Amino acid sequence: MKKPAPDSGKIAKSAGVVGAAVMLSRMLGLVREQIFAAFFGAGYAYDAFVVAFRIPNLLRDLFGEGALSAAFVTVFSQYDEKYDAAKTWQLASNVLTFLTIVISLLTIIAALFADYIVDILAPGFAAVSGKKELTVSLTRIMLPFLLFISLSAVVMGMLNTKGRFFIPSLASSFFNLGSILGGLSLVYLLPKFGFPAITGMAVGTLIGGMMQLGVQLPALRKTSFRYRPHLSLQDPGLRQVVKLMLPATIGLSAVQINIFVNTSFAASCGEGSVSWLNYAFRLVQLPIGLFGVAMSIAVLPVFGRYTAQKNIQGLKDILASSLTMVFCLTLPAAAGLIILADDVIRLIFEHGVFTALDTAATAQALSLYALGLFAYSANKLLVPAFYALDDTKIPVISSFLSVLVNIIFIYFTIETMQHLAIALSTSVTMLLNFLFLSWILYRKLAGFSVAYLLAGLVKILAAAAVMSILTWQMKILLSPWLYAGLIQQISATAIIITLSVLVYAACLYILKLPELMVIAGKIKDRFC
Repeated sequence: MKKPAPDSGKIAKSAGVVGAAVMLSRMLGLVREQIFAAFFGAGYAYDAFVVAFRIPNLLRDLFGEGALSAAFVTVFSQYDEKYDAAKTWQLASNVLTFLTIVISLLTIIAALFADYIVDILAPGFAAVSGKKELTVSLTRIMLPFLLFISLSAVVMGMLNTKGRFFIPSLASSFFNLGSILGGLSLVYLLPKFGFPAITGMAVGTLIGGMMQLGVQLPALRKTSFRYRPHLSLQDPGLRQVVKLMLPATIGLSAVQINIFVNTSFAASCGEGSVSWLNYAFRLVQLPIGLFGVAMSIAVLPVFGRYTAQKNIQGLKDILASSLTMVFCLTLPAAAGLIILADDVIRLIFEHGVFTALDTAATAQALSLYALGLFAYSANKLLVPAFYALDDTKIPVISSFLSVLVNIIFIYFTIETMQHLAIALSTSVTMLLNFLFLSWILYRKLAGFSVAYLLAGLVKILAAAAVMSILTWQMKILLSPWLYAGLIQQISATAIIITLSVLVYAACLYILKLPELMVIAGKIKDRFC
């Protein structure tokens, strides 16, 4: 392989569209986190909120947006192709009814046992007067969020199958918007009635969930779908959806076990540890969403097409090109986050009750999370490659091995590193996961273009090194602005990032990284 795969330009364009939607959602998410930081800092109340939100989030990832969405879209698209509209819409109504009943029961059970669930998730909270009780209360308020988000995932799948992508891609932005507007108004209102201010943000989360579902309903109505209450457990379509969900749910359960482990260990550290880790990981999720998730969504149909055509060489080539693109985007992003960690945290979060101590602790965690950014994003390409090859076992095995490594690493380092052990363990685990998946996939494909990938990686590392030197020098030069008022901080950060990106791109252009040349060609064709 001497040049990028033929579909590289198409994938880059598709990833750009998805990435723009993800960018809007993640930016609104950062605004939401800024509000939390300004009002609640990194202490008692926000620790309680983070743990409380983990519980519906756990069930959402297991039964909602991830496993459910993939399983439903697979079966629904088959029905849409094979059967008439009446039978297709009947399946949709059946799934919606089944889901509403199951999720409602799960919500009630979780609410009844919230006290015990919080003990498992955050055993250290019981030692702080009132902290566990607040967490239990917030948990019960936010549990219905699971129903809204699960129904939203099904509606999104229906719209995507019908060729409507714009509104579903913006839906998560409406969740953040609802959380911000609803939460802000209630933060001031509820304390007047004797409720903690953080309760307002919990109710705002529910409002956001309703908005994420509600904004898609007008578009769904235009597809001619009309919900008809219907439940048939014998429906082969419903049974197929449940059957397909099981392997994905098992794999995702390993991810959630890791989150449980991390939360439990963090809760045993000093007050604020849960919050510091959450703020830091929120920032790392921005480049993961922009690069890893966007590339994964864009490349998945191409993987599937090559597999259906039995074009294994094409699959090998597009995998190498896609990984090169991911490295090209994530390695400089990681370097930038490490160098500018304290400055970025100070700019975004150090307002209100969020202190300089919180900034330092969060920045340290951010630097360690950033070490694994490239591996985390690359894994989002490798796992779909296994699914395209009809292999769901290896990703599941890899996920559970990650849990084992994570527990062992944190256990032996938490006493000396405290909350930083969790951030470092996440990066180490992602790196080992990447190496394991790459090795298995290399053997499964009887090799792929490693020489091409390494040649690109050398150029990327060289350009990133030059960029890092410039970024560090600019940070020293503009240091007075980085510690001054908000306008000066924004200006200095913008100057550093802009110049760093330009120098990095120029270095890659001089080194003639093939993927960059393809993207540059697309931009030239579009605007020239």
